[in-house]
Amino acid sequence: MAILDLEGIEKRFGGLKVIDGVTLEVDDGEILAVVGPNGAGKSTILKLIVGLEQPTRGSIRFQGRDITHLPTHRVRHLGIAMVEQTPRPFPTMTVLENVAVGALFGSPDTRTGEEAALAAGEEMLAFVGLADRRDDHIDNLNLHEQRFLELARALAGRPRLLLLDEVMAGLNESELRSSIDLVRTIRDELGITVIWIEHVMGAVVELAERVVVLDFGRIIADGTPHTVMRDPHVIEAYLGAAEGIVDA
Repeated sequence: MAILDLEGIEKRFGGLKVIDGVTLEVDDGEILAVVGPNGAGKSTILKLIVGLEQPTRGSIRFQGRDITHLPTHRVRHLGIAMVEQTPRPFPTMTVLENVAVGALFGSPDTRTGEEAALAAGEEMLAFVGLADRRDDHIDNLNLHEQRFLELARALAGRPRLLLLDEVMAGLNESELRSSIDLVRTIRDELGITVIWIEHVMGAVVELAERVVVLDFGRIIADGTPHTVMRDPHVIEAYLGAAEGIVDA
């Protein structure tokens, strides 16, 4: 059953059409990767879903509810969270306080108090493996740890759908492995649906169950990773060689 439906989505910035008639269903519980060349419209799709941008045309439905023009905080309270490539922590707060913010302001239960938010923060820090960093300040965390912090903050609000925008870029091999394992665990243990933009094709092939390829704001392929990465249209639009796409 679909948890998210995009129907005929179009987005223009002035005369530039960035998203061109995208129709997409995302099944409850799946890990969907969205890939494509730079400028294909991938990040714009996520921003439209969470309300950071408004579509020029089309509709977006989440769990059967029209969220097309809802403000970002309303979308978040309905159960959609987003983590971007560049961490944006609160620099004057501890690691635990940063995560607790996600429970205080991102939860559908607007009555969440400070004590409950801190408890949720503790739980999610343990989940992502940062429990021993709870009292640290942000400048003591490396990039990989800060991204896990952002994931913990998003999870503290108990989302049903998690949007990830290139959260594995720039990681070394061991960090990449732990990130892949964590995203899989988020789906398997917490039951959260994941839409994931990524350029690390090896990770996509290993983790994603389904891949959608965007080019010039249009979907040009949709299927399993190995099928999509060998599609001639994808090869032409993206990386130029089937072997390079799958083995990257």
